[in-house]
Amino acid sequence: MTKAFTLQSLAAELGLELQGVATSDALSGIATLAAAGPTQLSFYHNPRYSADLRNTRAAAVVLRPEHAADCPVTCLLTDNPYLAYARASQLFAHGLPINAGIHPSAHVDPSAILAAGVSVAAHAVIGAGTIIGTDSVIGANCVIGEGCRIGSNCRLHPNVTLYTDVILGDRCIVHASAVIGSDGFGFAKAGGRYHKIAQLGAVSIGDDVEIGAVTSIDRGALDNTVIGNGVKIDNQVQIAHNVRVGDHSVICGCSAIAGSSVIGKNCTIAGAVGVINHVNICDNVTVTAMSLVSRDITEPGVYSSGTGLDATGNWRRNIVRFRQLDDIWRRLLRLEKHNGDQD
Repeated sequence: MTKAFTLQSLAAELGLELQGVATSDALSGIATLAAAGPTQLSFYHNPRYSADLRNTRAAAVVLRPEHAADCPVTCLLTDNPYLAYARASQLFAHGLPINAGIHPSAHVDPSAILAAGVSVAAHAVIGAGTIIGTDSVIGANCVIGEGCRIGSNCRLHPNVTLYTDVILGDRCIVHASAVIGSDGFGFAKAGGRYHKIAQLGAVSIGDDVEIGAVTSIDRGALDNTVIGNGVKIDNQVQIAHNVRVGDHSVICGCSAIAGSSVIGKNCTIAGAVGVINHVNICDNVTVTAMSLVSRDITEPGVYSSGTGLDATGNWRRNIVRFRQLDDIWRRLLRLEKHNGDQD
């Protein structure tokens, strides 16, 4: 059950300035500018939706003071509408009921330690020596291996698997079917055969980390794989052994970070990016979607690779010319040398 808010109480809760007429009716939720009705809140932060703002029927809109003149309904003013929207969304979230205790079908090893308020859902398995902090929730069918450490107020959604010795900080969210602590991809080749390298490290994850569905984070070969505080990882991401991700970085869907690479603090790795092994990326770097990072990045900034989208016929012709660039460059050098000799 979510708490009911009026515009006045919501403004007070979020520290927003209310401008205009506010009814005493309770808000029913949040919607886009185009879809919101008279009992719903909306927000505006992107000029692409200026027409929707002018025509909205929302109960109120969260926006910057300089945009209030274009809003036909009550305004909630802030310098950061997107942040205010994020905070408001938490107030209206439909959280599942959480009942502290262990479901009869779950298996908890007698040596595991569960703090007060922990909830373990149906068919979950908690391994020997694992410690789970206050008010954490272990969803249905989760498997927590031996010797894991899970902090307070964590939420593991159904079917999450933690291998042995995984460490999760406080307030972490792990979405369905994520796998943390699986073996890194390490093999030595001899005599035409591959020989497995035992992965002896673990995975250490900081506070306030969110990990998307069907994401895999491999354990280290020797040292731990380390995910810093506040990191946000999207769905279907692969993080290989011994990778280190700095605090408050974001890794978007379908990206793959190869072994022993280091991602700095406050970085953004956009969707479907590939990072090869042993690459170092400094702090405050953004890598745009579908790029390949094949060398170190030592200066903050925005980086891209690949070719841009074009009509298929043009793209095919340009790809042919791209393969001819080296020959064109050599011919240009010969021409420049010939002209220089004539001078």
